[in-house]
Parts: sequence; C-alpha cells; structure tokens
Amino acid sequence: MTRPPTAAQRRMIDAADPVSGRLKGTPAQLAALVRHGLAFRHPRPPHDHFLTPAGHRVREAAPEPPSGGPGADAPTADAPAAATDSGVFTARVGGEEDAPAGGPARLREVHSAWQGLLELRRMTNPDGGTDRPCGWERAHLVRAAALAVEAAGHRPAGPGGTDGYRVRATPQPEAVAVHGPDDATLRACAATLEEAGWQVGEHTEPRTRARYLLASPRRT
Repeated sequence: MTRPPTAAQRRMIDAADPVSGRLKGTPAQLAALVRHGLAFRHPRPPHDHFLTPAGHRVREAAPEPPSGGPGADAPTADAPAAATDSGVFTARVGGEEDAPAGGPARLREVHSAWQGLLELRRMTNPDGGTDRPCGWERAHLVRAAALAVEAAGHRPAGPGGTDGYRVRATPQPEAVAVHGPDDATLRACAATLEEAGWQVGEHTEPRTRARYLLASPRRT
C-alpha cells in the first residue's frame, strides 16, 4: 500500500466484521482493496473477502482528523469501545470503568462475535480446524481470551475488579493472566479456555498469595 485508502475504502474497512474482518462491497471495491494489500479473497467458496493484517492495522489506527480542524473528535484506536459510540464490539476484559450494558442485546453481540471468531479459525488455520486459536487471536491475546470467557457466560468484574473475572496482559510472550474472586471462578474460566483451545495453568502471586491463571493459545 503506497497511499492511504480513500474515504470510501476506509468506510468499508471500518465496517468489516470486528472479529473475522469479513468485508462487504462491490466486486470492484473489493478488488481494489486486494490490489492494495488490504484484503484477500478466500480460496474456498463462497470466496468472501477479508482484511489482511495490513487492513486490520489501518482499521485500528486513529483516522486522520478532517481538514475542518476542531469539532471532529473521532475516538482514538486505543479508546475502549465501551466508552465510545463507534459501535465496534469489544469483549469484556473485566474492571472497565464504562462497560457496555448487559442484557439480551449484549448476549447476541457476544454470541455473534464468538461465531465469527470460530469462522475465522476455520478459514485461517491451515487445516481449517476450529478447536484451537488462529493468528488473529495470537496477535490480540487479551481480546481473544476475554471473548472466549465472556461467550461462555462468565461474569466480568465491575469497576471495583473483585466480583468477576479480569483478563490482563503479561510480560510473557503469548500469555494472558486471568484473575477471579475465588477458586471456583478460576476453575470455571480454566475449563472454558481449555475447551476453546488454550493451554492453562494455575499459579500463585508470590507477594499476595492470590491464585490466578496463565493461558496461552494452543498451536496444535
């Protein structure tokens, strides 16, 4: 890609499925994104188009401010989706100050996102397997683990961070930490992640003696 996407292309990229990156557009529009390396045509029927890693980076980057100057406050890419009106789905990691409301609409969003992730596994894992994480999950560890846990019905922690699960990044490569208020929550989250294709171990924090999980996406 030698030049930024056009406004129309940016809208297509922003409207792609938040998990799988599936695109919608005319054949000419999709072909243009493929030429620029922002999308690829899946070789299996129905030959849908999906964002490439470069396309995902474009979507996650903060959009250029309009030339009109002040007055266009688009949220930055790292702003939590729960705190914006962008409509972008983000799994609950636990402890958010401004979390999305629960209820049937949220359950539908989470279910749809999880089904989209399973489809992404099917299309991008070399053997089409859905029993283990794919490249997108290894590149977005916290989001991927949080989606697996939330989709299984576990309760995320509120702003106080003590009444549900919390998924956090760690210094270890390809590992996230999952904290919970009690052993029963940790055991339930561990079973969910293992079923979703993650390797899980239970550990003890040396200073506080609190128990937590370390989870890594399984490759085989």
